[in-house]
Amino acid sequence: MADGFLDIIHRVRGEGDDAGDEFGGGSGQDGGGLPTGEVGDSFMFATGIECSYPTIDHGRVRRDQLAECGHYEHWRGDFALVHELGVRVLRYGLPLHKVWLGRSRYDWSFADEAMAELKRLGITPILDLMHFGVPDWLGSFQNPELPVLFRDYCAAVADRYPWVRYYTPVNEAYVTARNSAKLGFWNEQLKSDAAFVTAIKHLAACSILGCHAIAERRHDAVIVHSESAEYIHEMHATVSEHTVLANKVKFMSLDLLYAHPLDAEVLLHALDNGLTREEYAWFMRGDPPGYQVLGIDYYGRNEHIIKPDGSKFEAEDVMGWRAIACQYWQRYRKPVMHTETNVFNADAGPSWLWKQWVNVLSVREEGVPVLGFTWYSLTDQIDWDSQLSEKNDTVNACGLYDLARKPHPVAAEFRALLEEFGRITLMPHAEMLHTTNQAARLKVDR
Repeated sequence: MADGFLDIIHRVRGEGDDAGDEFGGGSGQDGGGLPTGEVGDSFMFATGIECSYPTIDHGRVRRDQLAECGHYEHWRGDFALVHELGVRVLRYGLPLHKVWLGRSRYDWSFADEAMAELKRLGITPILDLMHFGVPDWLGSFQNPELPVLFRDYCAAVADRYPWVRYYTPVNEAYVTARNSAKLGFWNEQLKSDAAFVTAIKHLAACSILGCHAIAERRHDAVIVHSESAEYIHEMHATVSEHTVLANKVKFMSLDLLYAHPLDAEVLLHALDNGLTREEYAWFMRGDPPGYQVLGIDYYGRNEHIIKPDGSKFEAEDVMGWRAIACQYWQRYRKPVMHTETNVFNADAGPSWLWKQWVNVLSVREEGVPVLGFTWYSLTDQIDWDSQLSEKNDTVNACGLYDLARKPHPVAAEFRALLEEFGRITLMPHAEMLHTTNQAARLKVDR
């Protein structure tokens, strides 16, 4: 019997791998191994330091999670844990209320030490500049001066740390506006549609002007906007107008940021509650500068089902991150990143981690560019079961480590995930692509 082609290949080339396989391809590098720290061409595995700082009790109490969770005391050890775990990207927020003391007045003492240590360890920060609160001297998100003043702060940070490339100017603008101005939990503690629209337009403007300030100083800046993935499933044959609006208004902050026309119901709602035609035209001029990445935060508690009797309960994974990420991708066509997830039960952490990772892999297989995945946060948090609205000192066991800096089971699972997938590319077959240092173009008036 004559030799087949495979017999000939084996006779001529042998049984081993051919030279060149080590450079990629079907039998080359499969993406296994801990992250190298070369951020830019590789998928970004991240954790974060919980850094929220809204006020409650009408401004009398500042909920500083960096203090409540012990980071001011343990920051060197926290960064060491990140490094030891094998994570090389960290969502990190400077304490805005402590750094920004007034117009052109800053206290960089803590920030300088922390940032220098991150740089020494080779950890890439995604620098979070506004996380649910503002300094007392600025008042609240109702202040119309906030966007132009915040631009100055972003410029000051970019000048101070020119080596930083990745930024989140405003964390979860929709949640910030909702909890501060619609639900009355935080900061201005208002409960009106007009206050909500005012807050969300100011926050969107903060993001846009912040992008300008950063991109002027760091031309290759990567802007990772993070927003909470929310959805309400109403179990009525005819869904109420309130639920229809709620499921659309969640896009408002990103629509204004990315110059995506508001849905008709949302536009009418916004115009009725203080958004002017001139302001809307300004938002619709075009994308902000910088390489824009859409961060999508997903917790099972973000989805809710409303039963016919009106009662409401959490509905984790009805849609899940996969379906929601695809929805956001179709709307904005921006590369996405899974920027936050956790579960409040330490024993359930490992299964939740792997479920979220399956979601990420599934979305990548659909051709959506997913650039990173984040377990948020490094340590347990305080009072997030009440969204920080009450000072109960309840520990939420959602971290990779507890507040004594002892690992939860999910820490070992995250390490195992990193060892298996830590060197995958930004998206499948992305070896042909390269994140360049070419200057981003600034948006200009037409």
